[in-house]
Amino acid sequence: MKGLVLIHGRGGSGRDMRGLLAPLGAEGLAIATPEAPGHSWWPTSFLAPTAQMEGPLAAGLAAVDAAIDGLAVPRTDIAILGFSQGACLALEYAARRGQGLGAVIGLSGGLVGNGDAPGTVYGFGEKVFDYDSDLSGVRALVTCHEADPHIPLGRAAHSARVLGGLGATAQFIAHPGPGHQPMPDGIAAARALLA
Repeated sequence: MKGLVLIHGRGGSGRDMRGLLAPLGAEGLAIATPEAPGHSWWPTSFLAPTAQMEGPLAAGLAAVDAAIDGLAVPRTDIAILGFSQGACLALEYAARRGQGLGAVIGLSGGLVGNGDAPGTVYGFGEKVFDYDSDLSGVRALVTCHEADPHIPLGRAAHSARVLGGLGATAQFIAHPGPGHQPMPDGIAAARALLA
């Protein structure tokens, strides 16, 4: 990869994300770190109903568009990597607009979805994941703890399957036990994608 978009989580910042550059072996890449207004891409869980997510999600997707354009690097040489809320935004960006990207990495995240569906997860309604993107050639990585307080493991695993169904080469890593932070095996897998 030649370019990397780092997307922070709720309450975080681009400066925080730059702390991952050395562990990722990404110091020499062109870097973009979009900043969410008020340090949050949306005000609630990514599991919230579609009507609540549409506005802030659209703004987040536009911020990723601008970050990618600002790198001035061929799209095939760009990876987007997010953590937590930023991982959800990165994965959703890939599902909707990721065609031609080099890689997408969601550390502790899952797809937001593009419609409401029957069923519940973590107290919210389930979502539809009906995308028409062609992610052939895109490498995807999704990670999640088995007992993540913010990201349902099932949603994270399903997100990897959805991206794979769109043509991406998708990898999913479940970290044992509770937690919500980047883990060494996830960082190692991300580093391999960025190499």
